[in-house]
Amino acid sequence: MHCPFCGAHDTKVNDSRLVAEGDQVRRRRECLSCGERFTTYETAELVLPRVIKQDGSRELFDEQKLRAGMLRALEKRPVDTEAVEAALQRVRHQIRALGERELQSRQIGEVVMQHLKQLDQVAYIRFASVYRSFKDLDEFRAEIDRLSQEPSPSADDH
Repeated sequence: MHCPFCGAHDTKVNDSRLVAEGDQVRRRRECLSCGERFTTYETAELVLPRVIKQDGSRELFDEQKLRAGMLRALEKRPVDTEAVEAALQRVRHQIRALGERELQSRQIGEVVMQHLKQLDQVAYIRFASVYRSFKDLDEFRAEIDRLSQEPSPSADDH
């Protein structure tokens, strides 16, 4: 790490601590040339895969689109904000854990639906209806029937 005061490349770490719930390391450093002290913060750079859209085009993974899609499905539903944030975190983690450089948008949608189903069944149906392009009431009914036959997720599963 170069010194922000004199530009020298030799600095030493005097102290390191975890911050931000362990997601970041705070380091107190000292320049060996000018003696000035400064703080740096280190975080892991985790790259999410590129998304292959239905039309074959590719784009960068957009966390804002992920959040917007989930929030749209959850609109006016009695779901705690913290539960939504935790689900978003689990979706990102699961996508990253696949280890792929590119993912079909369909795969991402399936991961989102899996987590929405655990959060709120109405939100799940809303998302599924758009994602799977339900064409009529029979497709809605079939999905609701499938959902009704599954065991209900308990609060411990979140």
